[in-house]
Amino acid sequence: MALDAALHATKLKPVKPPPSDSYVQSFARGLGVIRAFTAEAPAQTLTEVAARTGLDRAGARRILLTLAQLGYVYQEGRLFRLTARTLDLGYAYLSTTPLWNLAEPIMEELVAEVHESCSIAVLDGNEMVYILRVPTSKIMSINLGIGSRLPSWCTSMGRVLLSGLPEARVDTILSSCEIRAHTRHTVTDPGELKKAIALARTQGYAAVSQELEEGLCSVAVPLTDRAGNVIAAMNISGNASRVSLAQMTRKMLPRLQAAAERINTSLRLRA
Repeated sequence: MALDAALHATKLKPVKPPPSDSYVQSFARGLGVIRAFTAEAPAQTLTEVAARTGLDRAGARRILLTLAQLGYVYQEGRLFRLTARTLDLGYAYLSTTPLWNLAEPIMEELVAEVHESCSIAVLDGNEMVYILRVPTSKIMSINLGIGSRLPSWCTSMGRVLLSGLPEARVDTILSSCEIRAHTRHTVTDPGELKKAIALARTQGYAAVSQELEEGLCSVAVPLTDRAGNVIAAMNISGNASRVSLAQMTRKMLPRLQAAAERINTSLRLRA
């Protein structure tokens, strides 16, 4: 399915920072090895890890054995797997993010009211990354969870996140994206995408219908800091056969906006 392909494509994208005296290549390679393990490839041989990371076998072996000694990887015959300790890396981020404790109860109340899934995502490069999700039922071809990545340009939360950036930065991000049709509804013209992002900036929300996957529609609003900067986006997503985007916008958007304002107020008081 289109959403499955989009999710898979984001996981193996190499990170290529500019050369710098402060850049520790061995550390970056270690993170690359961890990122090479995905839902599609949870167990890999040394040869497979080397191929997925672009490392030679000797380099991949040293990193894998180091990670094993640190408890982040374990070996099972010829196969290597991540251990639960790698969750510490993600939890370190979540535990220092006030959204974790402040937003989840409000999201749960919202899901109970509208009977649709609610998520929060942040922008990372040209992708949006889920940091919180309260599902109500399975409406997608795959399961999305914390840490899942999707394209920013064709999703409601992604467009809200892009709307909080200067136009020059939006141009840079769009130029780095692989803009292609995921469905027959996907907007792929860069000019139209910029208009959609500008509209999200003006009206304070983004609504997307079946652009990433057939049958999926969603509406998203920004979460902001005390200075009004967009720090995250929150959405409601549902099945288009059950609720149209027009109905979602008319009936559920006001509740989503009210929930977002509660979170924003809590963030400002806490800051």
